[in-house]
Amino acid sequence: MPDIIYETRDNIAYITIDRPQSMNALGPAQQQEIIQVWQDFRDDPEALVAIVTGQGDRAFCAGADLKTYTPLLGERSSYEVRQDANRVGFGGITRGLEIWKPIIAAVNGYALAGGLELALACDIRIASDNAQFGCSEVRRGFHHCDGGTVRLPLIVGLGNALKLQLTGEPIDAAEALRIGLVSEVTALPDLIPTAERYARTIASNSPLGVRSAKESMLRNLGHALEDALRFENILFSSLTQTEDYKEGPAAFAEKRPPVWKGR
Repeated sequence: MPDIIYETRDNIAYITIDRPQSMNALGPAQQQEIIQVWQDFRDDPEALVAIVTGQGDRAFCAGADLKTYTPLLGERSSYEVRQDANRVGFGGITRGLEIWKPIIAAVNGYALAGGLELALACDIRIASDNAQFGCSEVRRGFHHCDGGTVRLPLIVGLGNALKLQLTGEPIDAAEALRIGLVSEVTALPDLIPTAERYARTIASNSPLGVRSAKESMLRNLGHALEDALRFENILFSSLTQTEDYKEGPAAFAEKRPPVWKGR
């Protein structure tokens, strides 16, 4: 049985880490599974948006499995260590795998270490009221290596990110909402329905427009304003050559829902 479950319903992909006995931590085998699952989502024409969550009610993902995954990292040659920067990052979407389809994290419990990095790599984060977020690596002798020190300051601001990273102390869902780490907090039974509400709203929009908007925002990070504005306009201009660009205004004029073709 796979530890990463991939299902699709009504243009929504559901990706579930199914290791509740290990707080949904990922070992080497699960890392390879989740990379393949993300590639399946990326290449699935019927899947317009993904929801990723953890099995059970205790953890979204507690990061890398300290018994099977973390020890291997210290046993490699210096050459192998250097090659990590060229490989796909922890959780599949943290580094090296471009997916412009929207991804929603439904955080059900602990999102710690690499689990937090996985959530940070998603576009929207919804948390259950029992969720906990933390950068516990400094308590183990290291720090984030798959986007935690990069994405976290962009999302919550440098001061909040430094507090989380340097203390290693977790925060609850209410504090995560206050600092902008998550978009909404719900009761645990309402978590997936809430994520589905976001997903359905996104899926009703132009798929090309949504993906292009995400690509524009993420690719332009760190670029000079003039270059970013130019790239944004190039992406927009590409959309004007699509069938969906004509369909949107036509549907508005005819007072009907648009029928997107994704081309």
